[in-house]
Amino acid sequence: MPSDAKPLRLFLAIWPDEPLRDAIAAWQRDWTWPPRAGLVKRERLHLTLHFLGDVAGDRLPGLVRRLSFAFEPFELALSHAQVWPVGVAVLEAESVPPPLSLLHEALRRELVALELPVEERRYRPHVTLARRAYGAKPPPRELALRWEARSGYVLVRSLPGGAGYEILQRFL
Repeated sequence: MPSDAKPLRLFLAIWPDEPLRDAIAAWQRDWTWPPRAGLVKRERLHLTLHFLGDVAGDRLPGLVRRLSFAFEPFELALSHAQVWPVGVAVLEAESVPPPLSLLHEALRRELVALELPVEERRYRPHVTLARRAYGAKPPPRELALRWEARSGYVLVRSLPGGAGYEILQRFL
């Protein structure tokens, strides 16, 4: 785990298991994408809990201690496909299960106490499928994926230059 003062781009997320990631990626391939769309690679598909932004690496040990909460498993129904006005194509959850809502709020309170930025808008659980997706069209077939979230959440670092993600800590 990096531990110097150099800023790290961090977020908290729930990672799908391999079968669910395969199902999302297969459905993602069936979309009609505009030429400039930047599809999220299969291995990077996830559900963001909170984006922390740039955080000094020497804060990691404290973050890990303070952001550790008991994870209560839940089921998430993913079925709403849309392209948000900012050009991001997403697969949204039908609703926010109470355990996910409680985890999101507990993490939000701790991030505020740590003086890290938090999103002020209502939480909309989703998996980002692509960016620069203006005009993208989902496949005509319905999608109803059930995500049995049982393996906790993770603290993730976005690697420089778009090289991918590195899971720094798992919280079970």
